[in-house]
Amino acid sequence: MPRLAVIGFPVAHSRSPAMQNAALETLGLAGEWSYRAVEATPAAFEMTVRELASLGYAGVNVTVPHKEAALALADEASDAARAIGAANTLSFSGKRIAADNTDAAGLLASLPGPIPNPRALVLGAGGAARAAIWALAHAEPPPDGNLPFVTQRVTKGREGPGFQVDVWNRTRSRAEAVFEQLGGPASLGGAVVEAPAQSAYGIVVNTTAVGLHGEDPFAELPLDPAAFAAGQVVVDMVYGDRPSALLAAAAAAGATTVDGLEVLVQQGALSLRTWTGLEPPIEAMRAAARA
Repeated sequence: MPRLAVIGFPVAHSRSPAMQNAALETLGLAGEWSYRAVEATPAAFEMTVRELASLGYAGVNVTVPHKEAALALADEASDAARAIGAANTLSFSGKRIAADNTDAAGLLASLPGPIPNPRALVLGAGGAARAAIWALAHAEPPPDGNLPFVTQRVTKGREGPGFQVDVWNRTRSRAEAVFEQLGGPASLGGAVVEAPAQSAYGIVVNTTAVGLHGEDPFAELPLDPAAFAAGQVVVDMVYGDRPSALLAAAAAAGATTVDGLEVLVQQGALSLRTWTGLEPPIEAMRAAARA
């Protein structure tokens, strides 16, 4: 029986098992396929992945803090995973491991439109931040010219209609490293910032874990609850049973908000399509993730 899993540390809070098992049931695969959560420390990550592959798993999703390590151990990787430098989806064929990154496309698919302001701020410098930065910088709009952006492409310069991306991280050196690894100003169009002008951005994406354990995002991030702007899009990768404090403040200011559950649904749907070859049931996945 093909099996699937999500690997992280920690991973008990993940909604992926409920979401993916609901999708498998909707697709009529519940009797053949299953999906579970597997916790693995960074030291045990590679061993855990190779063990699951040897046990006949079809693939795994990878979450914090293993996304860069997932790419490093793969035998082959998609253009997106290589360009981003991180993977959230691994597929197994015998002992061979293929890496992909559906975080980028999942973020773009979750965005409402239109977003007329082409400036973006990404908070964080981990695997999710790398995907967000790359996706926004290399996004392509549909033929009508409006967002949401639905596909991505790798470019060698500022050609095309992607966002101009600024990056912030608590440790500036990490933000600088990620910014340069993803192409620097020539590719991203923005800069590493310490005190971003919050209202100047069309979209703000928080990829940090701030708020996951109840922390005050406005004490930890360079954001002011009074400085969000109407019409702005604010994405918070943190998710829970209610909107995060960051999204609540953004919504109160008239911004459009997207929570981590919607991004999770969209990237998970793309992973499921990779493993099964079937069109994912988005509504069933969304309902299960939010149950």
